[in-house]
Amino acid sequence: MNQADYVLVLTTLPAGQDAAALARTLVSERLAACVSVLGDMQSTYWWEGRIEQSTERQLVIKTTAARWPLLAERIRDLHPYEIPEILAVPIQAALPAYLRWVSEVTI
Repeated sequence: MNQADYVLVLTTLPAGQDAAALARTLVSERLAACVSVLGDMQSTYWWEGRIEQSTERQLVIKTTAARWPLLAERIRDLHPYEIPEILAVPIQAALPAYLRWVSEVTI
């Protein structure tokens, strides 16, 4: 596999949502090699014609491009938002040993 075969996936959850539970689910189902849950942050966005603000947590998900479709579907199934942020960012460069590990654990 080459670097283009890997993605970082970003999603946000409300701060009160159990982000650790979602992370455990994605890793245990082998859709992700690792999920990093970042601390509370303030998000400002347009929603239904007005500017909203929410406290959210960012999840940074490491996976393969091949697992992306199933991962996105699973996040969608478990996510509380009507239209969740689910973004895949291609990997430009990475330590080869790390990418091998990602491949090995996301079968």
